[in-house]
Amino acid sequence: MREYSFTEARQHFASILEEAKKEGVVCVKKRDGEAFYIKPVTPKQSPLDVEGVDLGISSSEIVDVIREGRERKYS
Repeated sequence: MREYSFTEARQHFASILEEAKKEGVVCVKKRDGEAFYIKPVTPKQSPLDVEGVDLGISSSEIVDVIREGRERKYS
């Protein structure tokens, strides 16, 4: 983890953010000894947020298949 002074961080803020993104965390220290850690936030995703699958059929074909299945079940 790389450490920067507050002045360095202020002058090169964009590049420090890129470094934090790449390395995971960057430390910024003030003259009085206080330290701050900059790290990227990982976006939270729903477990239900999955990529779709292209089956090569239209929505009307899907509706037809479901309708046929219901008709067979209740006939």
